[in-house]
Amino acid sequence: MRIEVSCLDRVGLAKDILLIMDDYGINLFAIDASNKGFLYLQFAEVSFDMLSELLPLIRKVEGVHDVRTVSFMPSEQEHYALKTLLKTLPDSVFSLDIKGRIRIVNESALHIIGMAEHEILDEPIGHWVQGFNFSRWLSETTVLAQATRVNIGENEYLAEMLPIYLPDGNENPILAGAVVSLKSPARLGQQFNALQNQTTGFENVLAASDKMKEVLNQARRMAQLDAPLLITGETGTGKELMSRACHDASMRREQPFIAINCAAMPDSAAEEELFGFMNNGTVVKRGFFEEAKGGTVFLDEIAEMSKAAQVKLLRFLQDGTFRRVGGDEEIRSDVRIICSTQKNLAELCQSGEFREDLYYRIHVLSFHVPSLRERKVDVIPLTEMFLEHYSQQLSVPIRRISGECREYLLSYAWPGNIRQLKNAIFRAVSMWDGSAELTVEQLKLPSYAEGFGYFDHEFEGSLEQAMKQFESSLIRRLYPAYPSTRQLAKKLGVSHTAIANKLREYGISKHKPN
Repeated sequence: MRIEVSCLDRVGLAKDILLIMDDYGINLFAIDASNKGFLYLQFAEVSFDMLSELLPLIRKVEGVHDVRTVSFMPSEQEHYALKTLLKTLPDSVFSLDIKGRIRIVNESALHIIGMAEHEILDEPIGHWVQGFNFSRWLSETTVLAQATRVNIGENEYLAEMLPIYLPDGNENPILAGAVVSLKSPARLGQQFNALQNQTTGFENVLAASDKMKEVLNQARRMAQLDAPLLITGETGTGKELMSRACHDASMRREQPFIAINCAAMPDSAAEEELFGFMNNGTVVKRGFFEEAKGGTVFLDEIAEMSKAAQVKLLRFLQDGTFRRVGGDEEIRSDVRIICSTQKNLAELCQSGEFREDLYYRIHVLSFHVPSLRERKVDVIPLTEMFLEHYSQQLSVPIRRISGECREYLLSYAWPGNIRQLKNAIFRAVSMWDGSAELTVEQLKLPSYAEGFGYFDHEFEGSLEQAMKQFESSLIRRLYPAYPSTRQLAKKLGVSHTAIANKLREYGISKHKPN
């Protein structure tokens, strides 16, 4: 139970209140004093009747204005606020005493060390954080803030060390210890980029591989040009991210960027969405091209655009004008068109599924975003980036990637590319089970073989059983079309005796008409 006493700052006031509580045999747990005219007391729970007698007696003490029960004391609120802050911080934080021993540690620090809290409290921080003599620093005559590189195992961090000084009423504060904060290189890079004036628009695109660096160099040059741009690449490779980067790095960066998924637009509504709609001379809806005036329109999966919309887009690219559906007025809108596709547009032109003249209009500038399996060097840096991002977002301590998991990440084919990797990391972080490492099992990726596709991860049995299962399924499907043993045997290139035996073995017979 806790009470708040509103009172004057009088010597002996607290003693008078404590004497009253002592008369009732109440065990006091804690006391907080405030220079703003409040005194807080925490004590064991008492009955309502006792509390009804106690509060009026405290109100009669000289200097007391009022007394009321409260839910928490200021020191408790501060303690749990600090605890919550430390828990959610992505950086690793240690509080040390003047001997360099760990007194407080947050969850992020426990996970990079890989130990439980009770195992490291009261132990010297130097047992785990190497590269700096903490006890020597704290024993100096004047302890000043420091920043230096340190190591925990094979991982490097920037350590920021701040001394803790307590005022003692004179000009000589008392050293009580220090706070140490560790930042990983990835987090430092992220913070640095956030402080920069992002004029190029490509800071959020991670590229460690030579292939992706080359693509970024091409994209930076093309971003400055105003011609239509076509971005190709498999699903999930980050084509929209690259288109946004191109817009942000262009002279149009202050104007709108509108992304349109052509595959998600029904054919009946495509023209209205793109070019707007009028009814009886009144503008009912403004299209995306009108709303993006001066900016960029990104047409994602352009191969899925309807034939009618292709015709109107072609005209717009030719002279920069269009008409709203139901209107006669020529509308001029200065926008840059960026398109993307995972399909081969040249082949679609040959088959008549995509207009050839439109293809040449949108294919003035182009670059190809490589698949993740073509840029394996980027897999681990991307994993670490997504781990940090989602750990901060979901207030989960950042974990190490186990050695086995690293090998698995590098060997996996990633048919869904970066989107699949990102989703896998989000799932693993959101379902965090308290473990210190990211493991293969937590990723829950479907089994996939290059050139063969997904396969059943839950399959049990021998090769012979699998072959018999396939053979039975094949014969069962073919038998209705080749309803005699001789016909089926000829189709499969075996003897009719062999087929008869297989039919008998698998219990396959002709279906008699009802």
